[in-house]
Amino acid sequence: MKYFVASDIHGYPGYCEKILNAYDREQADRLILLGDILYFGPRNPLHPDYDPKAVIALLNVRKNELLCVRGNCDSDVDQMVLDFPIMADYAVLSLGKRLVYMTHGHVWNPSHLPPMKKGDILLTGHTHVVACTDLPEGVLYLNPGSPSYPKQDTHRGYLILTEEKAVFKDLDGNIKLEKDL
Repeated sequence: MKYFVASDIHGYPGYCEKILNAYDREQADRLILLGDILYFGPRNPLHPDYDPKAVIALLNVRKNELLCVRGNCDSDVDQMVLDFPIMADYAVLSLGKRLVYMTHGHVWNPSHLPPMKKGDILLTGHTHVVACTDLPEGVLYLNPGSPSYPKQDTHRGYLILTEEKAVFKDLDGNIKLEKDL
């Protein structure tokens, strides 16, 4: 399986379109969204290109390709307008001999791990910071960052995850970081 992973679109259709174009270009089997799809939260100013209705339209036509988890900014109201489920707090995927525990990151994260075995992968968003870290517990932590609001000078991008590799790319498809699994 080839998974395309993104997180924290936060209602910005321009970046959502760039993610979908990259997904098509990568020819991945599934598009994983790690939460915070439509809303940005009350602490942050909204930019003029904020348009969650446009993001809804872009994603609903891809409903059969999406696998999503709930972010801290996602709500029941968001679920009412989306044609695919987003309210699961986590999902577990099989990736060869590894399990991938995917969650947004506001509850389960490197500082508060869910029950995992050595060799498993923790996949989160939330921080808007690209991460690829071997944790002391023997768990690999991956975070694709955010296409809309990257933080700590990380790139706007996504993650391609296969049994063999984790490949972080910018929105143009340029490899920024690669890790053999």
